[in-house]
Amino acid sequence: MHLIASGKFRDKKILLIDQQAKNANDRTWCFWENKPGLFEKIVFSQWQELWFHEGDFSKKINIAPYQYKMIRGIDFYEHCLDTIAQQLNFTVQANKVDAVFSTEKETGIVLGGEKILCDYVFNSILFQQPLLTKKNIWLLQHFKGWVLETENDFFDNAATLMDFRIDQSHGTAFCYVLPFSATQALVEYTLFSPSLLHHDDYKAGLLRYITQQLNLRQYKILHEEFGVIPMTNHSFSAGENDLINIGTAGGQTKGSSGYTFNFIQKHSRAMVNALLKNKHPLLPASSKRFRFYDSVLLNVLQNNRMPGKKVFSLMFQKNAPQTVLRFLDNESSIAEDLKIISSLPIMPFLKGAVQQIG
Repeated sequence: MHLIASGKFRDKKILLIDQQAKNANDRTWCFWENKPGLFEKIVFSQWQELWFHEGDFSKKINIAPYQYKMIRGIDFYEHCLDTIAQQLNFTVQANKVDAVFSTEKETGIVLGGEKILCDYVFNSILFQQPLLTKKNIWLLQHFKGWVLETENDFFDNAATLMDFRIDQSHGTAFCYVLPFSATQALVEYTLFSPSLLHHDDYKAGLLRYITQQLNLRQYKILHEEFGVIPMTNHSFSAGENDLINIGTAGGQTKGSSGYTFNFIQKHSRAMVNALLKNKHPLLPASSKRFRFYDSVLLNVLQNNRMPGKKVFSLMFQKNAPQTVLRFLDNESSIAEDLKIISSLPIMPFLKGAVQQIG
């Protein structure tokens, strides 16, 4: 989509391969922007006011000039595939990629045992879970959500970014609520932990939150979704030679939060800009500074040095929400980083940092 938006590259033959047909509303992407982005026309809902709840701390925060945006999977697929179908130089295939490769002599993929050569491979496939070192941490962010509909007006105009007023025995856990109207909202139950729960546990967590915190008894479930995102400080390979890894496979998932969509957009823009300048699209890895912050927070969470709910609560209690969002987007200044770090207890994070450095 960024290649197409550039208005260039019409003279290049581009093959897009996906194992799945992408015709189901199987996920939701949330992110924040302070101006319209490439996918603005398919933003399903957006909010400038967000609730945050943890213990006795409840606050509605205004994130202007940011907007918290949501895109539905099916809208994204249809928009992208319709746009791509209009490009004469694109070929789309539903198929399974057996392997990708790039040597000094040739670059390409293996498809059904056949080798297909090309100038560049942009690969988003994680063929296997990476081999972890002693300092690597691998947690999972896993979540189940329901789109609810009520007969009467019920939902606030503001979204709930994080509500930690739920059971934390399975790990750091919170719910969020994204209202589409006064009668419809997505309610999601999210956990950070080393392993998945039994499917009945997600349902129980959602039911408890809906009845005990939302105090909602009568509703219809219009749609449900489930997903798993790795939370890790493992350094994914950016690629080699003319093989460029993208998405989660290319390290574009924020290790400490799971946010991915906006990082993919920034990476895609940067690769296209490099190509427009006749530069190689294999770009340097993301900032070591932010990767270190992610490692320390993951260490704190994995070793239970401090409850995750308290970490996020203190961030939002003691800092401007815009600063927190810049920090989570890897766009904060060092001065802003120090302010956020100083708002957190020293010892849990110092122990985590020492272990990650040592």
